[in-house]
Amino acid sequence: MKRVLTKKLLPGMKLANDVFSADSNLKLLDKGTVLDEKDIARLAFYSVIDVLIEDAPVKSAAEVSPTIEGLTYSERLKQSEEFKEFKQDFEACATRYEHTIQDIIQGNKDLNIDDMMTPIYSLLGQGRTASGIFDMLHNLRLYDDATYTHCINVALITNILAQWLRWNPEEVEIATQAGLFHDIGKILVPESIISKPGPLTDEEYSVIKTHPQKGYDAMKNLPISSHVKNAALMHHERCDGTGYPLKLRGPQIDKFAKAVAIADVYDAMTSARYYRGPLCPFIAISMFEDEGFQRYDPEMILAFLHNIVNTYLRNTVRLNTGEIGEIIFINSNALSRPTIKVENDYIDLSKCPGVYIQEII
Repeated sequence: MKRVLTKKLLPGMKLANDVFSADSNLKLLDKGTVLDEKDIARLAFYSVIDVLIEDAPVKSAAEVSPTIEGLTYSERLKQSEEFKEFKQDFEACATRYEHTIQDIIQGNKDLNIDDMMTPIYSLLGQGRTASGIFDMLHNLRLYDDATYTHCINVALITNILAQWLRWNPEEVEIATQAGLFHDIGKILVPESIISKPGPLTDEEYSVIKTHPQKGYDAMKNLPISSHVKNAALMHHERCDGTGYPLKLRGPQIDKFAKAVAIADVYDAMTSARYYRGPLCPFIAISMFEDEGFQRYDPEMILAFLHNIVNTYLRNTVRLNTGEIGEIIFINSNALSRPTIKVENDYIDLSKCPGVYIQEII
């Protein structure tokens, strides 16, 4: 047997022992489970760093994924001028943000928030819809998921979530800033731990869990909203008290941190690099439906899920059965299980146990 990082797990791998949540109060998966995408998503959802895997061959991507004739939706999008322009602006924004964060870490207090936020709002502007932005981000995740780009993703998603919640313009602005700065503490964690290819020791994992406090400390004297600082400190807190570093419960957690937490987890899950790229958004949505209402603010998670599924209407998807079709209807009582048109057939996933969307193509 061997230890494998959750982000490097492949469908078909077999667990060598039972897996529990970080506080050991909840068994997540049983020994002997043959992992599929949903199981891997569950481990990522509960921030499990690594697991013991039995030594066994895993099917290659070529064996489990049939080729598709012609260009996929993703390939067509990435050939468009709009995507190329977005990607160029995104890369410039990431470079600029990286330099700014380094200035903050080195103690430079001359922070011009308006100047920093300009490239973020440029990405959100130019007539782009929420659906268009999620399309762009979904395809950019194949390109890079470093800390700096993750922060920009979370800033964009938190901005959209705040608008879905009908927050006023000032609150939307603070939410966007909170998303951008939420993970600044990760830069203060040794790179040898952040990028370690093997399993983390208990001591190393404890160091990882210091990044919220480190981020707060780096910003506490800056001329920026206290909500932004709180989001850095509290974005890993959970409404049921199972988060860290302070194990706060719902009413104790800053509302901007609650919004960032949802955006952070969604982006982290859908940016995970599996054998065919990021985790399908509908698997992440399914995890939120199944287990998110205790851990996250109910009003926020409902707004997020009801709106985000609609951004994927008309997308072409591959089911775990291998069938390829188009999302044509969202089932309000089962958001992760829409109705799919496959040639002349209509498959209502809410009535088909065991069938689910495996990939957006």
